[in-house]
Amino acid sequence: MAEWHTRTAQDRIPNGLRVQVPPSPPGALNFFLAFMKKNDEKPKPQIISNRKARHDYAILESFEAGIVLRGPEVKSLREGKASLQDSFGRVENGEVFLYNMHITPYAFTHHEDLEPTRKRKLLLHHAQIKKLHGRVQEKGLTLVPLDIYFNKDGIAKVNIAVAKGKRGPDRRDDIKKRDLQREVQRDFRARTKF
Repeated sequence: MAEWHTRTAQDRIPNGLRVQVPPSPPGALNFFLAFMKKNDEKPKPQIISNRKARHDYAILESFEAGIVLRGPEVKSLREGKASLQDSFGRVENGEVFLYNMHITPYAFTHHEDLEPTRKRKLLLHHAQIKKLHGRVQEKGLTLVPLDIYFNKDGIAKVNIAVAKGKRGPDRRDDIKKRDLQREVQRDFRARTKF
């Protein structure tokens, strides 16, 4: 016959009442904890990146900014239905805006009709906005979004950078460096192979 245990359940039962609890089978607690751990793991949110920005621009400095979005836009972002291609930032009246970022309208929304490429406000500290404004005034510098992601709290963030456009010779130099690095890696692998 199973033996019953008397335990004090202070967190669950008010006033520290004593209750009788049947013994748990061996390993049940470990199974329960493993099950709870699996359910706590959330899938990592997708990151939408602007690959062309790193190819066409030399990144000088980057900032993490919040972005003002509507509910359906957030749902589309979580599904990865957005594009940063041809998007850029601009400082206007002490605020930073993101232009030409395309967010596909959420399929199940009927109460809001949002333009996919509308301008969206970026949320930065006042000192950061002043710094960006000063940097963008320099000749040849622009604001380019690098990627959009969700932080650990589930808030959408944009990584925006002050960048300078690359010209033909700059791109050729990058290609030469990449080729040289690949050759060095191949030589290293060939030497260390058994």
